[in-house]
Amino acid sequence: MVSHAVVNVLDAVPSPGDAPPVRWGILGAGRIAADFADEVRVFTQGHVAAVGSRDEHRARDFVQRHAPSAAVHGSYEALVADPDVDVVYVATPHSHHRDHALLAIAAGRHVLVEKAFTRNEAEAREVFDAARAAGVFVMEAMLTRHLPHVAAIRALIAQGEVGEVRSVTAGYGSAAAYDPSHRLFAPELAGGALLDIGVYPLAFAMDLLGVPDAVTAVGLLAPTGVDAQSTVVLRYGDRATATLSSSVLARSATSLVVAGTGGRIEVADRFMVPTAFSVVWADGARREYDGFVPAGKQYEAAEVARCVAAGVPESPRMTWQDTLDLMRVMDAARAQLGVVYPGE
Repeated sequence: MVSHAVVNVLDAVPSPGDAPPVRWGILGAGRIAADFADEVRVFTQGHVAAVGSRDEHRARDFVQRHAPSAAVHGSYEALVADPDVDVVYVATPHSHHRDHALLAIAAGRHVLVEKAFTRNEAEAREVFDAARAAGVFVMEAMLTRHLPHVAAIRALIAQGEVGEVRSVTAGYGSAAAYDPSHRLFAPELAGGALLDIGVYPLAFAMDLLGVPDAVTAVGLLAPTGVDAQSTVVLRYGDRATATLSSSVLARSATSLVVAGTGGRIEVADRFMVPTAFSVVWADGARREYDGFVPAGKQYEAAEVARCVAAGVPESPRMTWQDTLDLMRVMDAARAQLGVVYPGE
């Protein structure tokens, strides 16, 4: 039997605890922001210096639960103006990412913007143009790009362990009760499965395969006109394809398969957070890799801290061009699905 390479998953990326300290300002006091604040506090040298919400009582409650030493601001303007904030983490609905990122940039703050970065590619370009002019760091919070198991998978592919990658198959589905006012279903909040969770399988496939030469999308729309379920197929000439699904109608397995000419890589569930995976080779050999670590957002927070300390405007693992390419693919998919947001 052929001897196969081994990678150490947990050493595949730097430890978040070794990254320089950063003073975070949290813009938006929702659940995702709460997870981010908790993981920054527990796993990094950074700390949450301030929290801002349009509802000061909500910001105060957030601070009591997740950032006991943070300042409380009853407006986003006050948050970005706080001199104790180095980086603003934007965790509002997709519809507001552009405006809130521009607000922080205008105040001279570095910015980490939750995925999807903006509603469309044009808005993303506007944010990056402003960041370039202001000389600040900006990154999309694409969690998967910074995780140990993803780095290990990339290393094994680079070493030729599964041969030439020919296909990527991934999906992310959840079952959400229909509520036309909820951010998942409201067009005015840039709702829909694609921008909320479909961005994960798309970003993973494009991380491995690059920019496709063709995008095909089919799906189902919610009564509000946003996408409730879709399958997006990416074509890479005669080299490879990627089949990527997302849904808010059904809870599917969040699995991933990367198939190559010499074997395949399988993630059984929750490929978008720290997890385990298997490599199955054509000769019948199989190796299991354990990439489980607590939480996960600390890795993207640490990447921001390293880049800010280095004085660079963008991350090599989630470049501005990476975000623009991803937004362009989602724009193409939404156009085929017939999803248009107010004001586009």
